[in-house]
Amino acid sequence: MRVAAPGTTRIGWIGTGVMGRSMCGHLMAKGYKATIYSRTRDKAADLVAKGAEWAASPREVAEKSDVVFSIVGFPADVREVILGPTGALAGAKPETVIVDMTTSEPSLAREIDAAAKAKGLFSLDAPVSGGDIGARNAALSIMVGGETAVVEAIRPLFECMGKSIIHQGPIGSGQHTKMVNQILIAGNMVGVCEALMYAFKAGLDVERVLQTVGGGAAGSWSLNNLGPRILKGDYEPGFFVEHFIKDMGIALAEAKAMGLVVPGLALAHQLYLAVQAQGLGRKGTQSLILALEHISGFKR
Repeated sequence: MRVAAPGTTRIGWIGTGVMGRSMCGHLMAKGYKATIYSRTRDKAADLVAKGAEWAASPREVAEKSDVVFSIVGFPADVREVILGPTGALAGAKPETVIVDMTTSEPSLAREIDAAAKAKGLFSLDAPVSGGDIGARNAALSIMVGGETAVVEAIRPLFECMGKSIIHQGPIGSGQHTKMVNQILIAGNMVGVCEALMYAFKAGLDVERVLQTVGGGAAGSWSLNNLGPRILKGDYEPGFFVEHFIKDMGIALAEAKAMGLVVPGLALAHQLYLAVQAQGLGRKGTQSLILALEHISGFKR
């Protein structure tokens, strides 16, 4: 396979939401010609203004691309934009690479790979971590599953979007690694929100508390990046609650299939369902603190 390069490799992009818009923008800034599709065309307007070509469907994106990226919401969306009748596989020519960067099911990644191989195509699963901040700063952690030769051929594209690009193993391994990531974040977010609620209730200077504990053993990405948003009352999404619930559901199902007991993950999942029940499903994961405060009858 030829190694991806600006001017010769045409990219396709499906999904220009909170993260996808920035990720595609980084590729375009490095000189890659892009054809894009999003269910909501307005979300792609700035990329079109910068020179991206709009396509009417994922199929049309693939027809004009050598490498097609997708980052959408749910496994059902992945299935539609890749495997559906107007999906990317329907329009891709032989040797096109299909790269799904959605957090999705390992089994779906394997299904896509089998369908791609049947048409003479290649596929990778490459979910990411880092949220809106990582996407904007081209500092994402990218977890890749698939064949080594394919990963290395498009590594230059990944390097436009992330700082950590690690090949985890065969197809589906990227999604499994992302489940590890989400399990870690789930428990940590509960701890972050409970700790900040305690600090508020104790009457502490919470900004000072963050400065104190953020650099020690208790420090974490969630504490240092989402903690300040909580202090400002900013619950806008770097990552949607409803998408996090989806991710935890996938992880719980995979853990069950492996015979694992994961009570911490199950508790976090239930707490985030409470967040969603309060009408906050389209807010950021830091809005967990609002549900915990509601349960405690506490108002800042």
